[in-house]
Amino acid sequence: MTTFRQHMQERVVQELAEIPDVLKPGIHAVTFRIDSVAQDPRLPYLAFGYVTEDHVDRQLTRPDPPEEWEARWSYAYFPPSALEGVRILGHDHVHDPRGAELHHRGAVAEGLWWEGEDEDDEEERAERLDAAFHALCVDLARELHEGGHLVAALGRPVPVVLYDMFAPDEMFEMTRAANPPELVADFLSGEQER
Repeated sequence: MTTFRQHMQERVVQELAEIPDVLKPGIHAVTFRIDSVAQDPRLPYLAFGYVTEDHVDRQLTRPDPPEEWEARWSYAYFPPSALEGVRILGHDHVHDPRGAELHHRGAVAEGLWWEGEDEDDEEERAERLDAAFHALCVDLARELHEGGHLVAALGRPVPVVLYDMFAPDEMFEMTRAANPPELVADFLSGEQER
């Protein structure tokens, strides 16, 4: 039986392989935006995307351009989630029904699922679900490197930037943990400024 982790690994590799060939040479980073449906911690998902050099150049040539680090590495300047190239994977019944089913099954088996409101340990379960999903996303990014998937799909390694807009301080820690150091040195140079 397929587990949620296996499903997510397969989907991330599949999404990477499906990036249009014409865009692959210009991609400077793959992005993993961690979120949840309606901010419900029981329904986490990963928005898989990427940032191209063309996108960075467009940001830098705006009338009021951001700093170069911001244009290149800040999720505030990444392409919006509605654009082509961003795919939702995880506990989202609309975009990934299989992922939703597998995540629900796993959360129930681990005693982390709850129904209704105001259960005594709802907050603790929510924190555990959130931590487990963040750790899974870091592992998925590592697997893209260690399994050679980034090189196979793009012809070279690129960093995977992980971020959760509701926990911005974790961005540097997760991205550092998910990538070889040499790929994220420029990204991490912005850590001291935040």
